[in-house]
Amino acid sequence: MRRHALLPTLLLPLALASNAADDSLDERLARSAEAIQPKAVAWRHDIHQHPELGNQEQRTAALIAEHLRQLGMEVQTGVGTTGVVGLLKGGKPGPVVALRADMDALPVLEATGLPFASTVRQQYLGEERPVMHACGHDAHVAILMATAEVLAGVKEDLPGSVKFIFQPAEEGPSDYAYDGERHFGARQMVEAGVMKNPEVAAVFGLHVTASMPTGLIGYRSGPVMASSGDLHIRVHGKQTHGAQPWDGVDPIVTSAQIINGLQTVVSRQTNIMPAPAVVTIGTINGGTRHNIIPEEVVMTGTVRTFGDEVQQQVNERIERTAKGIAESAGAQAEVKIIDSYLTTTNNPELTERMVPTLRRAANDRVVVSPMVTGSEDFSFYANEAPGLFVFLGVTPMAQMGKAAPNHSPGFIVDDAALVTGVRTLSMLASDYLQQTRPDH
Repeated sequence: MRRHALLPTLLLPLALASNAADDSLDERLARSAEAIQPKAVAWRHDIHQHPELGNQEQRTAALIAEHLRQLGMEVQTGVGTTGVVGLLKGGKPGPVVALRADMDALPVLEATGLPFASTVRQQYLGEERPVMHACGHDAHVAILMATAEVLAGVKEDLPGSVKFIFQPAEEGPSDYAYDGERHFGARQMVEAGVMKNPEVAAVFGLHVTASMPTGLIGYRSGPVMASSGDLHIRVHGKQTHGAQPWDGVDPIVTSAQIINGLQTVVSRQTNIMPAPAVVTIGTINGGTRHNIIPEEVVMTGTVRTFGDEVQQQVNERIERTAKGIAESAGAQAEVKIIDSYLTTTNNPELTERMVPTLRRAANDRVVVSPMVTGSEDFSFYANEAPGLFVFLGVTPMAQMGKAAPNHSPGFIVDDAALVTGVRTLSMLASDYLQQTRPDH
């Protein structure tokens, strides 16, 4: 997940709603989740100590594939570069439900001091960099591996099949700069057919977050995480001596004016009443010497919106603003926005239907989440079939407000949260199949 912060808001009523799931099966899943917790923790620690960047997850994929094969599943490897897909066939006829985990780490130097902290270095865009599971994907993999074993133990009682999707490069590829032409991560997995053969009827996923207490589940119906666009602006001026600016066109001053102008795209040009939007410039580069006005300046940034219509409007207004300001200064601006992630939208009907499951899985510790301006490529799966994506808190209550956030060198996952994650994914899959079985 890309750079997100999440604060729980409305605590749901404590009254448990009735559910069509078999209570005895629920109890078996809960017991199995408790029993497999030590194994899940061991898997997470091992994966955390051996992180791998996007499209380089060879070791992690091999560990997953071997585990799924031992559970008797049909296993595909090398899907969308390093992805792994396992199919668990239930003992009764029914639909197919998919569960997804992302495998990749980030180019971050770990500063947790944990005994299993990473010392790994890998190639990132041609440069060797330290690598860390700074967003919790190690927890996602361990939770889904444990969920696979829990559901395999009750497969004869499942009316349908469960597809386990272990995905590379959610954070983006490490072997090339994303150019909008070559796809990666979830989009590449979807293009490889993971939502087909057999066709997936619903898809579930979760993400750990440092901004919620351990074991708390957060969900939201409808748009929950923003779309993401990579913004590139190149400002062309005319190079001249810094002592004689009138003989050239200064792209640095023009870029400064463009940056100021872009602040009005959201604050003055976009209706943010339905949902927030964000335009951020993250880098600016230009010039080679203190007394030379350069020929050009290059800026990059990110655009976050909720919904395709707003995304298109914001993109158009960014281009209009940047080009208009440049022209007024006698310069030229080239604007390119590469839309990388869709808005992650939880299917309202599916969400409402599965809320009772979330309550049981988390022992009623469930909250409604605010919209999150971070992005997630789970959106590509949810664009193919009804989806539900939830958040799992991983910070002990005593550390709330002090814990390092996701993507930070100090980010830490509380292992006690893993069992809630396993219960959540296993019960979501089981309940969905029970509710959707042909004789229901």
